Amino acid sequence: MTQDEKFAWISGPMAIPIGDTKKPEGALGSAAYYPAIPRLGIPAQQQSDASLGVGNLGGVRPGDNATALPSSLLLGAAFDPEGARETGALVGQEARAKGFTVQLAGGANLIREPRGGRNFEYVSEDPLLTGIIAGNSVAGIQSQGVVATVKHFAVNAQETGRVLVSSDLSPAAMHESDLLAFKIAIEIGQPGAVMPGYNLVNGHWASENAYLINTVLKGEWRYPGWVMSDWGAVHSTVKAALAGLDVQSGANLDPDPYFGAPLQAAVAAGKVPQTRIDDMVRRQLRSLYAVGVIDNPPQPGAPIDYMAHRLVAQRAAERGLVLLKNEGDALPLAKGAKRILVIGRRADVGVLAGGGSSAVTPVGSLETEGMSFMGTEMKKVYHPSSPLNAIRAEANAAQVDFLDGTDRSAAITAARKADIVVIFAEEWRSEGLDMQGLGLPDDQDALIDGVAGANAKTIVVLESGGPVAMPWLANVPAVIAAFYPGSGGGEAIAGVLFGRVNPSGHLPITFPASVAQLPHPDQRDPETTTSNPGLKPKGGVFHVDYDVEGSDVGYRWYARQGLTPLFPFGHGLSYTSFRHGDLSVQADKGSITAVFTVANTGARAGAAVPQLYVARPGKGGFVTRLAGFDRVDLAPAARERIEVRIDPRLLARYDATARLWRIAAGTYEVRLANDAADPGIKATLELPAATFGP
Repeated sequence: MTQDEKFAWISGPMAIPIGDTKKPEGALGSAAYYPAIPRLGIPAQQQSDASLGVGNLGGVRPGDNATALPSSLLLGAAFDPEGARETGALVGQEARAKGFTVQLAGGANLIREPRGGRNFEYVSEDPLLTGIIAGNSVAGIQSQGVVATVKHFAVNAQETGRVLVSSDLSPAAMHESDLLAFKIAIEIGQPGAVMPGYNLVNGHWASENAYLINTVLKGEWRYPGWVMSDWGAVHSTVKAALAGLDVQSGANLDPDPYFGAPLQAAVAAGKVPQTRIDDMVRRQLRSLYAVGVIDNPPQPGAPIDYMAHRLVAQRAAERGLVLLKNEGDALPLAKGAKRILVIGRRADVGVLAGGGSSAVTPVGSLETEGMSFMGTEMKKVYHPSSPLNAIRAEANAAQVDFLDGTDRSAAITAARKADIVVIFAEEWRSEGLDMQGLGLPDDQDALIDGVAGANAKTIVVLESGGPVAMPWLANVPAVIAAFYPGSGGGEAIAGVLFGRVNPSGHLPITFPASVAQLPHPDQRDPETTTSNPGLKPKGGVFHVDYDVEGSDVGYRWYARQGLTPLFPFGHGLSYTSFRHGDLSVQADKGSITAVFTVANTGARAGAAVPQLYVARPGKGGFVTRLAGFDRVDLAPAARERIEVRIDPRLLARYDATARLWRIAAGTYEVRLANDAADPGIKATLELPAATFGP
């Protein structure tokens, strides 16, 4: 490659019309485009956003269709690695058929801030669950000959001030939490690219953080792929290049083309060696070769079976929907109900989706007013899967009425006349926009309270981007957490409501009883700081001390502080019942294995999600950690013996000085449970001292 060809691959603008920038010639119209080199047989890089399906940017490619996956929270709630791989393969297949070579998919951040605007793009608050699900999703995408990208590396926990906030966390705690999630995802998925976030980490921008990129990722982990910046997240030339950043993405959103002419000048002046430029390009080519892009490049226009893909997305939602409460077996709904009232702002049209660069808009989606994002108006999207129509299809001869709920008095009056009421409550989140508090917007809490007071058989379905407060919880018999359920979400919800689907989802994130329980209850005013790239900064760099909780993220924090949440991590009910038994744990030549049985003791077939937690009580120990899990489908009265390998990193502490993991000699407690707060059944394990790395 010539020097010009190399530099054409290490800096490029966003590949859609934005501001004064036109779509590059040859670009499909997406996140990025890097030109082909025909004389060398190298195809162009066509990169698309893709966390929850192939992003189609709200109409930039008119008439474009794409399957919308359930939010990553629902994929996490399913505790289903095979399902994550299946939905990843769906994304990869659609991307390849559209001509894309790189998908910006693979959210592996831990959810440290329950109010975070992008939580719906991430899997969970736990490093093991996050790493396994994200890694399998990446593997699924790349199985179709398309590169996947894990992001946002690392500790990218909030959107408020996201281009100015420094996530401060000690190296040991970081390796035991956020970095462990990425490490597991990279081990399983072997992604071709890694993307740092907009934030700073310990005072250095993630895109030029030498510790994260050179020392850990490329050094100790020996990661062979390339590191691309987020769009508009580069802040220097020499520092970023020497820290290990390989590509300046969306260069037109940065104040300077740092990896363009300034980098060429730095090479000429000897400040950046030519070998660093060669390495930037070699890493990209290596990853493109590894998944088959070079030898078999995608060709746009291949057929896509959207109806089959919609069913895949629906099944994924069905596996992840979480039954939070079911007092008096209020669910599943009886087929004999004569009059059902459905209440919800857009429940007649579709299901809510999260906003921002991950937005997927299948044909038939409803777009309403949303927010301005990076100079573009981002719409609030409802995917075309009407819960109302799905409920009518499942309800047989029952009369199903609908109100949007904007007239509270009318809704309460109608509720008195109904046999059953199903309320769809919604909370919209978006990239660049954190929630302020945990309450539902638009007086929906008052609506639920009023309707529940008028009809004791009121079922609440929550469409949200994360945990929400439920001041009305004691007044309703049943609650379903649907998060953002994607294409086929309406049918999935109706299936759970009427029992066609036995719910099997388990919370991938703790639902707090109040904001006061959080490690960081106070929030920064979003009006005082810039939230989006490409805008003139408002305010200066500020710091968030994540050493408050350290590696004890989510349920670990609650256990450490002795707090009782509204719903614990791992919680999820079923229409059948399961019993755990015969737990034993043994270590043999460094491999630690738990063996146990799970039995279906109820009258319905269902999926159990047994969870293994470890702790080392006493001085120098640690609070409970998820160390293994499984998902098993069981017919009534069926029983299965299950063997789960426990990752030794979950029994260790990270020594940041020696750069290795240490297992202390002593007694460890292993608990087989239904969720993080369940006492479950216990076994003990004696381990000798051990070290391993990296």
